[in-house]
Amino acid sequence: MKKIYDVIIAGAGAAGLYAALQFDRDVSVLIIAKRELSLSNSSLAQGGVAAVLDKDNDNFKLHIADTLIAGKYKNNLSAIEVLVTEGPRDVLNLKKLGVAFDLDDSGKMQMTLEAGHSRHRIVHHKDSTGKAITDVLIKNVKALDNVDVLENTMLYDIKKTDGGFTAFLLSNGEASAVNARYCIMATGGVGRVYAYTTNSAIATGDGITMAYELGARIKHLSRIQFHPTAFAADKDRERFLISEAVRGEGAVLLNCNGERFAFNYDERGELAPRDVVSEAIMLEAKKTGSENFYLDITHEDPEFVKNRFPMIYSRCLEENVDITKDKIPVFPCQHYLMGGIDVDLNAQSTIDGLYAAGECSHTGVHGANRLASNSLLEALVFSRRAAESIMKRLKKGRSELFEPDEPAQPSGRELPHGYRTEIRSIMQSCHFVLPTPQAVPAGLERARRILSELKENSYRLTPDFVEAKSLATVACIILGELE
Repeated sequence: MKKIYDVIIAGAGAAGLYAALQFDRDVSVLIIAKRELSLSNSSLAQGGVAAVLDKDNDNFKLHIADTLIAGKYKNNLSAIEVLVTEGPRDVLNLKKLGVAFDLDDSGKMQMTLEAGHSRHRIVHHKDSTGKAITDVLIKNVKALDNVDVLENTMLYDIKKTDGGFTAFLLSNGEASAVNARYCIMATGGVGRVYAYTTNSAIATGDGITMAYELGARIKHLSRIQFHPTAFAADKDRERFLISEAVRGEGAVLLNCNGERFAFNYDERGELAPRDVVSEAIMLEAKKTGSENFYLDITHEDPEFVKNRFPMIYSRCLEENVDITKDKIPVFPCQHYLMGGIDVDLNAQSTIDGLYAAGECSHTGVHGANRLASNSLLEALVFSRRAAESIMKRLKKGRSELFEPDEPAQPSGRELPHGYRTEIRSIMQSCHFVLPTPQAVPAGLERARRILSELKENSYRLTPDFVEAKSLATVACIILGELE
């Protein structure tokens, strides 16, 4: 590992990996992965990527309209236009890089329907599209001699310096530092601020926290998306997602009495946008006095179900649920973040040289609610734009950088247990599917006290401490927006 790079990319999901592939080979790049490369929210994405690839049956205006409707017209229209019009080239580039999207009988990319979309426009690889994409991106990135990758390394702080940034890293209990002219935050979402989430273990809002501490504008962090159909047989652990595509392929939503109810709340039924379906479940739970809900796809051909959803089929079997014969227990949980580090159309934040792409960023594309399968598309389009913007600046000249001073090594007291659990409890009670505004002031006050305690008690620098501080910071920002 060198001490000076042109670009540091924090995060190794779709946004971070795809950005790395866009640079000229004379540009030195460092990718920092908090854990192993294969662990990211991107790799967990099931449904697919939405893009207008069939001009005979679809068009840009329809995709834009669907995105606006889902986002309650609180979207940035310019950002949507960029996403929708440029997205198809990035999807086709993924195919060129080696992603094996499912094909129809004629050999064209197969497109499915998901909630909120007016056309079949979601390309996919079975029900594990995210993994198919990230696996290919990882393979391509590893083949680049201008890109270094640090796995199991935590970016715990970043400082602005003359000509760029100093990034502070923690690996195997030891601190180190590197300098870079530019930085792309691609650190994913904030799912672990909630008790129940579909997010991976690394989604603790670290990049958002560091950008916030650097002075970057953070926008609409309280716009949290709750997915209506997470597997819910065991309510005491992380939940895996039952993709929107399952409903797109004919699954129906049932209450505790085995009755379809979604059409009682919205004319689009099970295929209404995620926030609408999630709210319908919560209202139905109040009405019936039960949190037992199910997805039923047993009426479809068993072989079709197994072939279309092999990962979900296999994962449910591990929980003793055969989705070709049994109803799937589901309930809403935290899934996605629409807000984040505020960026322009080139993914540039309000801090010069600091870019953000993927779930940690706020492009304005999603508005108040993300349209299904727009997230991977956003990660691709805006990470490419970030790289293109940086490339243009590098071609005009490179700022002079010096090697950073070595940081102090970790010392201090071990972090006591309980902070993270309390933060999750606060968020779950204050700002779930149907928010509880009256609980926000007390929740915010306690979250602020926790953050102060973390900063003032000289706890030892460990990954657990960094993540606890990130979660407390994120909770304070979210609840502060709601106060």
